[in-house]
Amino acid sequence: MATLNEGRHAGEFIGELAMGIGYHTETVTVLSGQNLVAGAVVGKQTSGGKYVAYDNAGTDDGRRAVAGILFDNVNASGADAVGVVMVRGPAIVNKNDLVWAAGIDAAEQAAAITALMALGIKAV
Repeated sequence: MATLNEGRHAGEFIGELAMGIGYHTETVTVLSGQNLVAGAVVGKQTSGGKYVAYDNAGTDDGRRAVAGILFDNVNASGADAVGVVMVRGPAIVNKNDLVWAAGIDAAEQAAAITALMALGIKAV
């Protein structure tokens, strides 16, 4: 029998919102070269303002600072693409549904979760 794999769904990481989803999100541009899934923790480039996967050890261009959580899958592997990012709370999200770039260790995840809390997004 064939194995079926269900992908990530838009906003499935969200546990609770204090207001409608439109209050918590912004439509953004995801930088070319990124293929991100719903729940990916992202940073925002300081020059240009495009969103990329959060990477605490990466280039110091804004990706080292948490800017939010990607709401839905965005494939920007060939060119910049439009996406939606949860950028503010009050909200509660499931930390087990957050997606991290390769190489992000437990200490970096903990620091990122603290940074999300500063945005009003509590990961539990």
